[in-house]
Amino acid sequence: MEQYEPARLSAAQVAAMRRSFRNGRAALTRRSLLRASAGGALVAGGLGALTGCGIPAAGRTAGGVAADDHSAKEKTVSFSNWTEYMDVDKSERHHPTLDAFTKRTGITVKYTEDINDNVEFFGKIKPQLAAGQATGRDLMVLTDWLAGRLIRLGWVQKLDQSNLPHAFANLSQQFRSPDWDPGRAYSYPWQGLSTVIAYNKKALDGVEVKSISDLLDSPKLKGRVGFLSEMRDSMGMTLLDMGKDPAKFTDDDYDAAIARLQKAVDKGQIRRFTGNDYTADLTSGDFAACVAWAGDVVQLKADSPDIDFLIPDSGYMTSSDNMLIPNKARHKTNAERLMDYYYEPQPAAELAAHINYVCPVDGVKPHLAKIDKAAAENPLIIPDAAMAAKSRAFRSLSQQEETAYEEKFAKLTGA
Repeated sequence: MEQYEPARLSAAQVAAMRRSFRNGRAALTRRSLLRASAGGALVAGGLGALTGCGIPAAGRTAGGVAADDHSAKEKTVSFSNWTEYMDVDKSERHHPTLDAFTKRTGITVKYTEDINDNVEFFGKIKPQLAAGQATGRDLMVLTDWLAGRLIRLGWVQKLDQSNLPHAFANLSQQFRSPDWDPGRAYSYPWQGLSTVIAYNKKALDGVEVKSISDLLDSPKLKGRVGFLSEMRDSMGMTLLDMGKDPAKFTDDDYDAAIARLQKAVDKGQIRRFTGNDYTADLTSGDFAACVAWAGDVVQLKADSPDIDFLIPDSGYMTSSDNMLIPNKARHKTNAERLMDYYYEPQPAAELAAHINYVCPVDGVKPHLAKIDKAAAENPLIIPDAAMAAKSRAFRSLSQQEETAYEEKFAKLTGA
């Protein structure tokens, strides 16, 4: 079958992490399986196997296949999302923002937390999409690389921007035009995901850390540095440190970054490449500093005064989880109305206050401040202009690049 990007462990644990840390236990959450097998999860096959399975190669089709829209007569919408990725009330049985949407519009939301992993979920919906059949879903949230894949395959519908006035007006500039969906014709971000440097002040013991170069070269940090087992995050941060743009790098640039990391591995500078388990290493001090996901840092910083983060002058990596409408969705207009609702500042603020990811909605800060002042001032949730300007995205990869780059990174990490 198709060569997929490796699944990834969590980028942020947010609400579930809040409960898990305070209850002294671990929990599977929104990103717990997303990065699950990282560099070692290359699936055999590639482009030839993809077409052999009756699935068109990415890029061979364009545009989505509409179905009869029953939104006017059927006041419902089916929404598939990740676990722990929605606001809940104290009983943890109701979603206040969804309830408010239903009260206002009369549209009932069938909300399902049935996405645990991009690849796994794609396996669920692929047979129907490939056959031109309905998936039973009107709206789904997928990470950018897979969102781009579905767009290129022609398996999601083009959005009617007239139903999305708030989304069109309020989408933050840093998320407006990814190379896999220029101008956001097919998708809008649900939340943003940032990669930063986290550190344990007690473990650093006065050692200065300002950049990826410090992590890779400081002899005082030898054996106490962590990098992520997600290729795009670790390689993207390394490329930035080398003065290369992850949106425009060449094969030679990539190989140079691999060599730079390999040197650090060979001399024992990097303790290990991790998924979400770096949080335990950072908290214990086994990692003095590491490449980390911002959503984790929000909670770790709240729970421990020793944990903090920095944004290198060279920049940081950003990706996103995105709302899309699959082909043959029965309630497209209702889905668009729900998408647009979450770009109104008040619902966006309520969501951000609960889950603590990067909010992609401009104008949300004063609304969030009324709910949670600390969250409104946290640049990992509401990036200021200076931080947003340092945001960079990893460019889309061809099938050949995907295979070659992941193999090289897997060799580096020992996956």
